[in-house]
Amino acid sequence: MNLDLTDKRAIVCGSTQGIGKAIAVELAQLGAHVTLVARNEDKLKATAQELDNSKGQKHDYLIADFANTADVALKLEVYAKQQEAVHILVNNTGGPAGGPIVDAKPEEFLNAFNMHLINNHTLAQAVIPLMKNAGYGRIINIISTSVKQPLHGLGVSNTIRGAVASWAKTMANELGQYGITVNNVLPGATRTGRLESIIENKAKKTATEVDSVEEEMMKEIPARRFAEPEEVAAAATFLATPAAAYINGINVPVDGGRTGCL
Repeated sequence: MNLDLTDKRAIVCGSTQGIGKAIAVELAQLGAHVTLVARNEDKLKATAQELDNSKGQKHDYLIADFANTADVALKLEVYAKQQEAVHILVNNTGGPAGGPIVDAKPEEFLNAFNMHLINNHTLAQAVIPLMKNAGYGRIINIISTSVKQPLHGLGVSNTIRGAVASWAKTMANELGQYGITVNNVLPGATRTGRLESIIENKAKKTATEVDSVEEEMMKEIPARRFAEPEEVAAAATFLATPAAAYINGINVPVDGGRTGCL
């Protein structure tokens, strides 16, 4: 099985913490040159120094705030012009705030749409010509299991995640002929800062201990535990490799079996 990413250039968004950072680490271990993308330069520098470069990789980073779509578009346009090739794009950013959909304000949907779909599209458009020239491309979107089954209390997120999944499937159909695949990884409950925040908020609202909230959540998962970021990263990284060349346009849940549909 060919899992070698030597000489491949990967862009990983939201890569200074959680799932994004875990993906960057895995890609570097397989030999990829990694470009980290996030808004905090200190964290970007620290993460870049942690990446494996035993195969002579040259890791770098871009400072970009996904709340500013124009900034993301400009920086990626400049970046793409400086690259001979980009082979892997991992679209990943923090999810919208929770809450019932009936209480959501219209601007919440617009902000989330820009953060996720518009930025994903801008990033993809910047690197697709380079992927076509290389005859190798992997676009991997980190979304959510809400693509298959809406999650309670995440109305805006459920809506936007579905839009991103449909965008990705359409893109996969158009790009497959060029050796470019587009796939979605759907993390379940994963030990990240976002999950901690969700648990803490639920504990406050219900006047319940955090441990009790965690226990109730784990009961819904056949594996009876939360995922570690590295476990989600393993699925995403595999999709980036030559071995996954014929996997295209799919949604891959990494959720310990929690999703109740096929």
